[in-house]
Amino acid sequence: MSFTFILFQKERRSLLPERDVRRRVLGWKIVGNWISALALFTYAAAFSFAYVDLSAGTGALLLFGAVQATMIFWGLHKGERLDAIQIAGLVVAVTGLVILVFPGLSAPPLIGSILMLGSGVAWGVYSLRGKGVQNPASVTAGNFVRAVPFSVVVWIFFLPWAHVDPAGVGYAIISGAIASGLGYVIWYSALPGLKAASAATVQLSVPVLAATGGILLLGESITLRYVLASVAVLGGIALVVVTLHSQDQTASRVEESRS
Repeated sequence: MSFTFILFQKERRSLLPERDVRRRVLGWKIVGNWISALALFTYAAAFSFAYVDLSAGTGALLLFGAVQATMIFWGLHKGERLDAIQIAGLVVAVTGLVILVFPGLSAPPLIGSILMLGSGVAWGVYSLRGKGVQNPASVTAGNFVRAVPFSVVVWIFFLPWAHVDPAGVGYAIISGAIASGLGYVIWYSALPGLKAASAATVQLSVPVLAATGGILLLGESITLRYVLASVAVLGGIALVVVTLHSQDQTASRVEESRS
């Protein structure tokens, strides 16, 4: 929980300088909203607690499964439809994820599983709420500012058991100020141009990108499992995204012919 608290603090400061924070707070002009902030905090906190009990592979499968279900079901509720090719692409991508994390799979503890599923649902909600965002950087900063009170309350509750490690603080600063900050802004910038199903499927590339980073930055070996999983995940994503793009182009041509 200390990691989550520090991450939110550094993320907020990196995206919204202190002077700007004071000006916007005093002027009641903080952008973002409380629902998105709560979803963001729930994602980070539940994720942190869940991985105390879960293996990396099992946690990834539960997390991304919940994200997929949340965003795709919402898209279906809003009238989006997947054809046979898109469904096949989604299945292929999910299969690739299973192949990638399979060695780390184990029977998950109930509490850890519930927390990770909740984290995935929360991230799905946070992603869906970013589709209408006009200023990704300001909205992301505002959501993190609003999430700080939630993290403070939980951090105070767990303060008697808290242990702050200098290395952990450093990792939290790097994660919050650089990786999460830039990543969340880029994600919110891309969301308006994606349908819910596309946005959900694209996120399956994250474990593959993480594994690729391990190969490039940490010198990890390239395995047949990594190659097969990468081809499956990226190929499945391509099927979904390209097909949806073709549908949009067809719909646009139909509208133009009618006008």
